[in-house]
Amino acid sequence: MPEHVVVTGAGVIGLSCAILLQEAGYYVTIVARDFPGPFETMDPIAQINYTSPWGGAHNRWVPPHAASPPSVHREHAFSLVTFSHMQRLHSAHPHTAGITFLKGIEYIESPGPEYKAITASNPLPVPNFRLLPPSAFPDDKVTWACEYDTWCVNPMVYCSFLLRRFVHRGGRLLKRTLRSPAEAFSLSLPSPSPQQQEKVTISAVVNASGTGLVPDSSMTVTRGQTCLVAEGCDATVTRQNADGSWTFCVPRGFEGGTVIGGTKELGNWAVEPSVAVREQLLESFVRTYPKILEGSKTGGLTVLRDIVGRRPTRVGGPRVESEVLPGGAGFVMHAYGLGGRGYELSWGVAEEVVRKVKGYLNEQERSRL
Repeated sequence: MPEHVVVTGAGVIGLSCAILLQEAGYYVTIVARDFPGPFETMDPIAQINYTSPWGGAHNRWVPPHAASPPSVHREHAFSLVTFSHMQRLHSAHPHTAGITFLKGIEYIESPGPEYKAITASNPLPVPNFRLLPPSAFPDDKVTWACEYDTWCVNPMVYCSFLLRRFVHRGGRLLKRTLRSPAEAFSLSLPSPSPQQQEKVTISAVVNASGTGLVPDSSMTVTRGQTCLVAEGCDATVTRQNADGSWTFCVPRGFEGGTVIGGTKELGNWAVEPSVAVREQLLESFVRTYPKILEGSKTGGLTVLRDIVGRRPTRVGGPRVESEVLPGGAGFVMHAYGLGGRGYELSWGVAEEVVRKVKGYLNEQERSRL
């Protein structure tokens, strides 16, 4: 019988890992407190820690540089893998996966060395990258700009698509709140086969819980306030302001409106949105990209809801590494702390998870022979 792997967490990382583990031949059960459902039914307070529904959910290329820490290079590799997976999913399921391919536009007021190193003769090696001329800048504060091909997803259309795909292929779901990844090894799970009633032995646990569920002094949250508007947009636009603030939009597609953002507040646990912040976000984006108003019937943006989300963030980069519990009590593959980059790194992280799980279980098999 194939070995059984438990994935803790049903956000975009947990779902991606579960699907690739299935494809690798394992029986998989997802154990989580929250599962995907219609975004419109999500409780903004009770489910604030279920990160995936609140995400803008797009890919923006973060260029690695010789002076960048290793985590930046690793994450860029993850994003390239994810881009390829998104292309394949969109090609196979253009109307149901919740994925839209479109242009990504970057405006930067004070570019760092990783951007200054990018020139016409040394472009960023991503699909259809090109530097934009000053005539295309929105104002004279912007000093560097580019565009490239990228993708956005409607988070809950996409996550629900992944969940259905997982269950259709025989995956199991268990709605539970775990206190640690180690607790998953004590779960009583039904046999994947109705003909076999013996107790399931859990071979490995994937910790895709977002916060980690383990003591980790590097973990915190990044609070983000954004606003969902009814108007669509023809590109995902990101502006990095000289004062460290951000102005961006992420079209959700599939009649999901557009997310306008946004704040990135490290260590802020507040749950209530600020009306003043919302007005500032909308005004700043319209100044940067007035084209979004072309489809407006009122001349302004139509606010659908304020969004406050907590992005579980690990200072120094996400934890994507394996651990054998003390006394050989079990193998845990950690995949948590991705902050606001869960969607854009998801399939790259999932491939690394499968590689490490396979390596450990294959070694265990060899040691028994």
